[in-house]
Amino acid sequence: MKYISTRGQAPELGFEDVLLTGLASDGGLYVPKDLPTFSQEEIASWKSLSYDELAFNILKPFVSEAIPDKAFKAILKDTYAAFSHADVAPLVPLDKNEWILELFHGPTLAFKDFALQLLGRLLDYVLERRQQRVVIMGATSGDTGSAAIEGCKRCANVDIFILHPHNRVSDVQRRQMTTVSSDSVYNIAIEGNFDDCQNIVKASFGDQSFLPEGSSLVAVNSINWARIMAQIVYYVYAALKLDAPQQHVSFSVPTGNFGDIFAGYLAKKMGLPVGDLIIATNRNDVLHDALQNGKYIQKELHKTLSPSMDISISSNFERLLLDLYQRDGALLKAKMDHFKAEGITFSTEEITKLHSEFSSASVDDNETCELISSVFNDKQYLLDPHSATGVGAARKCRKDAEQVIVCLATAHPAKFPEAVEKAKVATTAELPDHMADLFERKEEYTVLANDRDAVNKFMAEQVS
Repeated sequence: MKYISTRGQAPELGFEDVLLTGLASDGGLYVPKDLPTFSQEEIASWKSLSYDELAFNILKPFVSEAIPDKAFKAILKDTYAAFSHADVAPLVPLDKNEWILELFHGPTLAFKDFALQLLGRLLDYVLERRQQRVVIMGATSGDTGSAAIEGCKRCANVDIFILHPHNRVSDVQRRQMTTVSSDSVYNIAIEGNFDDCQNIVKASFGDQSFLPEGSSLVAVNSINWARIMAQIVYYVYAALKLDAPQQHVSFSVPTGNFGDIFAGYLAKKMGLPVGDLIIATNRNDVLHDALQNGKYIQKELHKTLSPSMDISISSNFERLLLDLYQRDGALLKAKMDHFKAEGITFSTEEITKLHSEFSSASVDDNETCELISSVFNDKQYLLDPHSATGVGAARKCRKDAEQVIVCLATAHPAKFPEAVEKAKVATTAELPDHMADLFERKEEYTVLANDRDAVNKFMAEQVS
């Protein structure tokens, strides 16, 4: 399989090079040149497979000849053995035709573990074979950083630098990153917001001259294709548990960067009978606003109770736009070149096409707390604030009582005690045993100005 840039001016790459590249040289994001598809009969035949066996069937076309089947199966088996639930991604009923897909049973209690536990093992395999060392650089709004560190900290051939917005992630999220003791892990708190962190990362990928000769950057954010492909699997897994392909299943997805719901869109294009794909946003509603008002534009960023969604530029939306513009990379490049100055305005035809694939809703902090409270009082089930936005959006967008909707629970509520406290529920969310001493562990991180040169200088000093 070959991969192309969304902006059409970078060379085609194979899987290994895409894994190690991140952003394309033209500033775009890599996507498969041709998407594999599966028949309804083939999907139905997967019903009895374990999670790692299903993952192999879905992901093998993307990896192609880069990793032999036996080695890839072993990587997948090892990846999902790290999850604490036998089902890996269990489904929990909230009501008739309303389900929760629990994606927080990985080591860092967030859905990012599904991709980053795999990414770390893929990097281990490829870098060992190539005898190559790389520098991982990523930005996090909360969960990606800890999942990336946990997934990659044991990799022998990497140094890891994770940028997070200073005082804009939860205490649990920060400590999951900053209490990892490793000579190759560096946490940087940027005096700004997530978009500032992400801008520094993207600019650094565009000009890597600050690194020592022979070093190069690898992305762990969802700009890395491996992150997206891994997330396709749990859509298929959940749908099969709910009698797909005999019935359509809809999904409500809390999202800020568009990566998670884009994986659901790909699952649909690959043959999964998906009903609605519901974009759930918090007050930072750039995606909801784009669908409702026909203009995708950066907006002021607000701090909310669901910090992992506090994003005003949805990087992976560019991957969807390539399809919207009929895979015209040159046209998309022209649009993105002017995005920050004027945004992107959609035609009536383009809005209709977007609405044929997605619906959306925004859920603010007050609604989030009300949902956490009402769901706990009614069902004795405790939602984290991100997952609550998914349930809220599902209820706002539901077409009828018979529509089967799976709401993605993207994080464990123990990661966000402030939201649970504000919801005034008669319970607390306890961290699991392996994190019970999290607040007793020593933290190590460096606070830097919102300045790319300062960040690059710090990185160069550590890896030289």
